[in-house]
Amino acid sequence: MIRFLKALILLPVAILVVLLAVANRAPVTLSLDPFSQEAPEFSTQLPLFAVIFAAVMLGVVIGGTASWLAQGKYRRSRRRLRRETRQLRHETEQLRSQAPHHDPAGAAAARLLKQFPCRLSAPPRSIGFSPFRP
Repeated sequence: MIRFLKALILLPVAILVVLLAVANRAPVTLSLDPFSQEAPEFSTQLPLFAVIFAAVMLGVVIGGTASWLAQGKYRRSRRRLRRETRQLRHETEQLRSQAPHHDPAGAAAARLLKQFPCRLSAPPRSIGFSPFRP
């Protein structure tokens, strides 16, 4: 089903890309010299569709990099919470193993856990990957 939906979306996009490339085959001058328009130092002749595709790809790369950098604090927070959870589970297992054998319910471990409450007793704030979150 997913393959069908992917084909349903990608096939028209591929057709549009081919049509864009065929319709824009004329060469254009890409100049990187803003001072000399008559005889630019850094210029090349490219088909228009190549310039358009290169601009789109560059925009995707820049946008993806900006999004990845903006989400860094969420990834860092998630790693910290994972380490903290692993440490607290390890401490809980140690406390359970230290509990007396005649106490199957683990009342001693429960008393110790009440004395040293876990900071993760409430669920952490959702760690989403939206660059629009504060």
